[in-house]
Amino acid sequence: MTKDFFKSRTALLYILSISMVFSFSAWASLLNNFVIEVAAFDGSQIGLLQSIREIPGFLSFGIILVLIFIQQQRLAYLSMMLLGLGVAFTGMYPSALGLYVTTVIMSIGFHYQATLNQSLSLQWLEKRKAPIILGKITAARSLTSLVVYALIFMMMKFYSVDYKHVYLFFGGVSFVIAIFAWIFFEHFKDDVIQENKIKLKKEYWLFYVLTFLAGARRQIFMVFASFLLVEKFGVDIHHMVSLLFVNSILNIFFAPQIGKFISKFGERRTLRLEYLGLVLVFVSYAFVDNLYVAYGLYVVDHLLFSMAIALKTYFQKIADPKDLSSASAVSFTINHIAAVILPALLGIIWLYSHSLVFTIGAIIALFSFGLSFLIPLNPSKGYETTLKKEDIAFKAI
Repeated sequence: MTKDFFKSRTALLYILSISMVFSFSAWASLLNNFVIEVAAFDGSQIGLLQSIREIPGFLSFGIILVLIFIQQQRLAYLSMMLLGLGVAFTGMYPSALGLYVTTVIMSIGFHYQATLNQSLSLQWLEKRKAPIILGKITAARSLTSLVVYALIFMMMKFYSVDYKHVYLFFGGVSFVIAIFAWIFFEHFKDDVIQENKIKLKKEYWLFYVLTFLAGARRQIFMVFASFLLVEKFGVDIHHMVSLLFVNSILNIFFAPQIGKFISKFGERRTLRLEYLGLVLVFVSYAFVDNLYVAYGLYVVDHLLFSMAIALKTYFQKIADPKDLSSASAVSFTINHIAAVILPALLGIIWLYSHSLVFTIGAIIALFSFGLSFLIPLNPSKGYETTLKKEDIAFKAI
């Protein structure tokens, strides 16, 4: 590595993203087996653990208060260390209380780092290059996940490493990387002093609504798409892991192309394509009876979510530069409102009709598709929606 590497903001964005995925992918992929085999959890304890995990995401707006006292880049390092510690200690406390505590520590670090990664990306990347670089970072995250899955498989299959030491390794690596980055990377000055107040701005209303709807769709995909494969088609853990491998490999190749697509055709066309694709996927989920078609839907569903980069770059173009940090934190909270409400509500509906759950997902995606027509072809500060332009034109008449 050259000295220029440690002076590159883009290089640091890669490091932050890769480190976050490295430890969190390990935590998530091992969790269900660990809590059952080692901690002897029942269904209610697992449900409570997942609810606890989402609370820090819902409270992401609190990061604005912390930024009053500490600079963003340093807080990103501290968040990475907190994530690493939470993962590293997970295997050491295989009790309900122990797992609840380590999950909170891990989740605070994960959600704060994810929020800061988004904020710093939108502040540091040129608007023209942002979609392409974010696409490449997404590909790097997918490659990291592949490496994590392969390492876990080798450690546990061939060397019989127990859960405690696997968690310690992956969490410890992220912790060490955070210290390494803190010491060696240049501490960049903020180009624009960030707003440190928590507030919703009416200019960003379309971004907020699309973010909320994206969170709702994400929950349906994460919770119920995989559950459908297991419950309806009897897909075992080995085939589910294989699907994750396929998704990660495809993302490595397609995410950079999606970034180029956004750069060439713009956010409005990209988001329309994503939302329309999701409508078709969710309707197909509702009535699918063929296992291989279901596999295909799962893969396409995952790829379509990579297009969500366009929502970030849309906001980058319309936002006042000083709002990027606070709005990123608020958007994470908005995104997680659905995570708190929907799983339990749709879980009840699932008992009566699998198809209805995915039909609701299709309706949400269709509503997003309709709203995407309000995104200007060339969004900018002061021209956040096509409605605003129409208002201006009307006043001029």
